[in-house]
Amino acid sequence: MFNMILRMSLVTGLYVILTALIWKITKGKKIKVPGKLLIGLIYGMCAILSTHFGIDYSDMMLNVRDMGPLSAGLFFDPISGIIAGLIGGIERFIAGTYWGVGSYTRIACSVSTCLAGFVAAAVRIFLFRHKKPSATYAFFMGAVMEVFHMYVVFITHRNDMNMAFYVVKTCSPPMIIFTGIGMAASAIALKIGSGEWLNPFRKRKEEEIPVSRKFQIWLFAVTFSILLMNLMFSLSVQTNSAEQNAENTLMAVSEDIHMTHVKLQELEDRFNVINKEMPDLSESLSFFHVGINGTYDIIGKDGKIIGGDHEGISLASNDKELMDAKQPKEVYQANYFGYDSLCRYEVWDDGLTLMTTLPMKEVYSDRDAQTYESVFSAIILFAVIYVLISMLVQGIVVNNLDLVNESLGRITQGNLNEVVSVRNSSEFASLSDDINQTVEVLKGYIDAAEKRFEQELEFARTIQASALSNNFTFPRRDFEIFASMDPAKEVGGDFYDFFFLDQNRITLVIADVSGKGIPAALFMMRAKTTIRGMAESGLAPAQILSRANDMLCEGNEAEMFVTVWIGILDLTTGKMACANAGHEYPLIMHAGGDYEYYMDRHGLALAALEHRKYTEYELQMNPGDRLFVYTDGIPEAIDAKEEQYGIERLSKIINTLKDASIADTLPAVRKDIADFVGDADQFDDITMLGLVYHGADASPDSITGQEEKDSDI
Repeated sequence: MFNMILRMSLVTGLYVILTALIWKITKGKKIKVPGKLLIGLIYGMCAILSTHFGIDYSDMMLNVRDMGPLSAGLFFDPISGIIAGLIGGIERFIAGTYWGVGSYTRIACSVSTCLAGFVAAAVRIFLFRHKKPSATYAFFMGAVMEVFHMYVVFITHRNDMNMAFYVVKTCSPPMIIFTGIGMAASAIALKIGSGEWLNPFRKRKEEEIPVSRKFQIWLFAVTFSILLMNLMFSLSVQTNSAEQNAENTLMAVSEDIHMTHVKLQELEDRFNVINKEMPDLSESLSFFHVGINGTYDIIGKDGKIIGGDHEGISLASNDKELMDAKQPKEVYQANYFGYDSLCRYEVWDDGLTLMTTLPMKEVYSDRDAQTYESVFSAIILFAVIYVLISMLVQGIVVNNLDLVNESLGRITQGNLNEVVSVRNSSEFASLSDDINQTVEVLKGYIDAAEKRFEQELEFARTIQASALSNNFTFPRRDFEIFASMDPAKEVGGDFYDFFFLDQNRITLVIADVSGKGIPAALFMMRAKTTIRGMAESGLAPAQILSRANDMLCEGNEAEMFVTVWIGILDLTTGKMACANAGHEYPLIMHAGGDYEYYMDRHGLALAALEHRKYTEYELQMNPGDRLFVYTDGIPEAIDAKEEQYGIERLSKIINTLKDASIADTLPAVRKDIADFVGDADQFDDITMLGLVYHGADASPDSITGQEEKDSDI
């Protein structure tokens, strides 16, 4: 027994190792037709080796041949399983027919091996959907195929049930167990290798268990319980029937022997009358048999057996005591001459005792054979019912639920035009209609909410636009100014501002708040108000930024920040005091020259860190000089190829516009940006501010066409 277990374990382990190696080679690759054929051939050869190098046990040859086609079909590809099954099954039939290798079971073995490949292919396609089976299902498949194997042995040997029962009783336990364990071990190895292994002993939450799994568990429990109760009832009936048949056999044989004994006694009396010798009694009764291996003994008054199977032997004292404890003609179970037997004795009129026995193995032999056959047929029936119902539930319920969930997934991702259309049953049709109706109602609510939101955004955009200076006409000739702000969304975080501190000093501000949309717009309003308040208090640009930074840091839980460039221009002298808090470099054009970037020193953006100091610098603006400041939405504008607009392109386009009025320059720059971006979405707010300094002594002749129009107004 131990040697058999060791050798079967070794062979099974080799199959598991082979499966793991092939899976490692093919992992992550699509198996093409040559690969499928090769895998089928490899497992087919393994099946052939299992046929010719089986494990000898109780005059039987054990193997796990069916693991070959099962492994090929379940773990790799249906075609591989079919090929392996045909190779192993056909070769098994040829070996049994022509070479005498296991000829008694050649039909059962060849049919089982061929069918294993087809079953594995069908199950992989229709039940597992080309996915790897779990260890439980793999064990189930291996065990059931070996059960079918043994059942076919019964079917193909109806005229020799005793031998068939011996073969099945000897081979079925190890072959069923090791084939099942081998398939389960292979499944576990592949699950671990692919990272899909889940601890089966971990308690899973209800929402983690698929409905198909719950149904299969209940189906297994209910079906198994029904079949088990049926088998228990059948076993009870067969046991009672076997015992009754045995009792009838003992009674019938006892009556025959008694009648023969009486006739022989009468014959002996007649011989005594005529003084002739009577034939020997034991020879006259020698033709009697109790079943196949049963015995009968005629026991004398002194306890010595005078006839039967144990003639000449004295009855043991314990057997005599047991007989005395029983009533004549009562059937009882006892160990008689070393055999556990069903016993019956009766006392004849002449004082002799007849003991008839039937070994318990023989009593229950037919019952055991029928039980094995019933168990195997029940397991096969259970497997077929389980698989068919599982496939039915998968096709009718689970697949439809998956379709509904797929549609719901697209709906929850924002595609409200998705229509759920699963209508192969009244329940799913009703569910689809309910979901579609709910989505329509939801779309109505969303449309209404969007309209309200659009109105609110329009109000916000109007408020934000009104907060920005949009009057670029002043009753003076010493400067020209223009600005624009195009938010990426309905409202933005960029802003510009310009305002007079006194009659001859004007403050210019441009800023960019981190983020976009409503949060940026709210922070923008706060920053704009704070900066203007600091400027109007008479502070210098660097002080304005420092004070504004501290105020904006307070209550800034959202951790937003704003980059700012600020300049205060004295219109009488042309001197402009400036400071930069992390903003873009300004473009300066001196009269008769080109626009050039002024690389001023940057400080940290406002609201990023408290108690920061900023550096102030001075620009000298002469008559005809120009200033252009902007936010990073211009150089960082992206086209469809995800290329940026850049500061070089900005410098190039604005230098083509140095003779145009500032009111024409900014729209021209905006158009060039739009041409560059094309169909790509606007990435960020785009804000610009431009100024032309004409000097305190500007004459009407030096004013641009725009200024002439403005002065006419």
